Amino acid sequence: MSYTIPVREGEELQLQKLERYLKERFPVMSDQPLQIEQFGAGASNLTYALKAGDWEAVLRRPPLGPVAPKAHDMKREFSILKALHPLFPEAPKPFLYEEDPSVAGSSFFLMERRRGVMVDTVLPEGMEMTEEKGRMLSELMVDKLVQLHSIPYQDSDLIHLSKPEGFMERQVGGWIERYHRAKTEEIEAVDSLTGWLEKNLPASGSPSVIHYDYKLNNALFTEDLTGMAGLFDWEMATIGDPLADLGAAMSYWVEEDDPDSLKFGFGKPSITVHPAFYSRQQFAERYAEKSGRNLEEFPYYLAFAYFKLAVICQQIYYRYQKGQTKDKRFAKFAPFVCTLIDQAMRTANGTFHG
Repeated sequence: MSYTIPVREGEELQLQKLERYLKERFPVMSDQPLQIEQFGAGASNLTYALKAGDWEAVLRRPPLGPVAPKAHDMKREFSILKALHPLFPEAPKPFLYEEDPSVAGSSFFLMERRRGVMVDTVLPEGMEMTEEKGRMLSELMVDKLVQLHSIPYQDSDLIHLSKPEGFMERQVGGWIERYHRAKTEEIEAVDSLTGWLEKNLPASGSPSVIHYDYKLNNALFTEDLTGMAGLFDWEMATIGDPLADLGAAMSYWVEEDDPDSLKFGFGKPSITVHPAFYSRQQFAERYAEKSGRNLEEFPYYLAFAYFKLAVICQQIYYRYQKGQTKDKRFAKFAPFVCTLIDQAMRTANGTFHG
């Protein structure tokens, strides 16, 4: 199955310039012309599939237009992959980083292309959904997250990428600031929610490598769904509180009895609404069992994760409203921001359940 689409209007790369650049650096490239397609999923960085004969790579660059401070740092994501790939093979191998914007319109990096099965809103055509597949994928997602959080990063270059002390305090304050910079309308519950988040900061446990955007459609799986063939979108990865990573994962993990406004916020609901998949509660319980971590404070992390996701959507909607992106998917993000704020408030008020 192909997960690429023709490059969207306005997001084209300069093919001839990029082709010359690549052939100077990759002598193994075929004399065949460079072909470029775009990965259609995702709402942040622009990601392209490059192919010339048997040679393939993936190019990642920031979105068009102005971006939030410290966001979409291609050099940082490249450095993370360079340090992480030997420790966690599901992270793709990076090839090169380029700062010069004249090549692709901005800084970018290249990495290997991985092949596998994507699971998003449905299973691929011809693959039947069963109780076993839902359970297997759920357990695989939990177990890979536990594995990531157990990486011995202290002796790698990953140690230089973050200061884990005070991680949650910086996260809460930073995402509140980002929300206000991208605000386009007043949402009544925001002040109550952000006040609660500031006053109820938990004491973090031992830090770990965290992905911080861990979800089904950021992964590829083996054909039999028993293994993970690749994990992508490491832009927000860092050394931090692993329960923040679990919270972020669960903010994407929708359930059958969630409000329709939450299930359909990104379009078709995630396949996790199928009863064969774990509930958020079951996912968290298996994580606690496998990792040995105490999840008593987990509702806080989940509430913060919904708020963080709301801010990300607000930032994207802000760029759409300002005409910095023409992707029509983003027009519906404004009401979804309200939905996520409401979900964060319900979670903060103690309604986390499986």
